[in-house]
Amino acid sequence: MLNETEQREIEAEAAAYPHRRSACIDALNIVQRQRGWISDESVKDIAAFLAMTPAEVDAVATFYNLIYRRPVGRTVIHLCDSISCWVMGCGQLCAHLRRTQGIGMGDTTADGQFTLLPIQCLGACDHAPAVMIDGELQADLDPPRLDALLREHAAKNSRDASEPRAPSPEPSPWRSH
Repeated sequence: MLNETEQREIEAEAAAYPHRRSACIDALNIVQRQRGWISDESVKDIAAFLAMTPAEVDAVATFYNLIYRRPVGRTVIHLCDSISCWVMGCGQLCAHLRRTQGIGMGDTTADGQFTLLPIQCLGACDHAPAVMIDGELQADLDPPRLDALLREHAAKNSRDASEPRAPSPEPSPWRSH
């Protein structure tokens, strides 16, 4: 069931559209910000609230790569795997994360700190390789710089653990299928 805060925020967004269902992406973002991901139950709740079918909401959720349909770590790392980033070393960054964090694409560290997900393009081809960490673009990366960024995010997230998750930068990635 959607909580009062989620209902109020979704209602405010829906008021800006001619049709309630047009607020679907906003609703997914609101619920994800509160809960960290979109469960099957959340899909059903959003569908009921917006007078949609669960299949319609799931179709929207699985289309956008920033809607998470599985639980994710406290820090989400989107590693760009476009051709520019690949040529400039994203493969080495991925191998480095496997060695240092024990995660490959689609994995979450055992402690729940980091989730590594692929993303097709971050629009930073001239500064490849690039990642987006919790919605912040980071470019011109090498393993030592990536390690420093992850330490910063781990420290920040341990301080903020009692607060709700930060807003997702628009619709989000993780498929339940």
